[in-house]
Amino acid sequence: MHEIESADRNNFIYPPGELEEALIEIGKVLPDWSMDGTFLADSTIQQYRAELDSVPQFRELKDALLSTLSAEAGGYVVVCLGNVAQALGIEEQFLRMTTALLAEMATPFQPFQRWPLWKTIGTNLAAKPGMSTGIGYNAFHMDLVNATQPPDYTILLCVRPDPLGAGASILSDARAAVSRLSPSTRALLAERDYCYGSFFELSDVGEEYAPFPVLDGEPADVGFVRFTAKMLAESDLREAHAHAARELADELIAGQATFTLQRGDVLIVDQHRWVHGREPLADGQHDVPDENRRVLLQLFLRSRQQL
Repeated sequence: MHEIESADRNNFIYPPGELEEALIEIGKVLPDWSMDGTFLADSTIQQYRAELDSVPQFRELKDALLSTLSAEAGGYVVVCLGNVAQALGIEEQFLRMTTALLAEMATPFQPFQRWPLWKTIGTNLAAKPGMSTGIGYNAFHMDLVNATQPPDYTILLCVRPDPLGAGASILSDARAAVSRLSPSTRALLAERDYCYGSFFELSDVGEEYAPFPVLDGEPADVGFVRFTAKMLAESDLREAHAHAARELADELIAGQATFTLQRGDVLIVDQHRWVHGREPLADGQHDVPDENRRVLLQLFLRSRQQL
């Protein structure tokens, strides 16, 4: 079982042994995927679906995924595929199987033009500590916060956890955090006064949104809580708006879920509801050989209703 500091175990799905064996066999025969621009091609989705439909227990896994994500305490789920990863290795076969599974929920795509479908997030000792590839605290954020159409889901696949045992994932229910704020604070967060990040070499995420409101007033299945803690340090906010964002940051921390991803775990985060981040990696990373450091893979999903 996983090391879970503060998270609901109902958000962790462990496929039964028979299904694991079937997924291993499917991973060996699935063809390579094709792309239609930045999106996984419909022809590939249909090929993958035909194989998965032959697995008796796959329907139960899919239903469990969808019901967990949509539950009141849902919004994220971890599919624990460590045994499958052990059998296949986290290479082409495992990635095809995982991509097929995710394509049953929404359409996989990669908005960053320079990256393949699965983007590598390694550990770079020279990176700023708070960046995704850094070794420090990666504060709460949603991905592509400054796009008019951010990805609906962020996917993080653990290839290798921090060998020194740190780097736990952190998640927080952004909408629950907002509900605990005062009306005056929410009013400030609804104003287009926030900026963060650059916008280039991107596809299928709309236009640059700058400045943007943290609260866009849209329903939860359409809108976002556009938050990244980095905007507090790296943008020129007026004091009242900065204070409102700090209040939200405090509420996110107060309600956070914390757990450590293991090899083969697939974390699915609904960006309309939750934000994510990472605790610092352990001290001593300079003594860890590069080939043993923490590595994740990331892709994104677009809800078919939004296509």
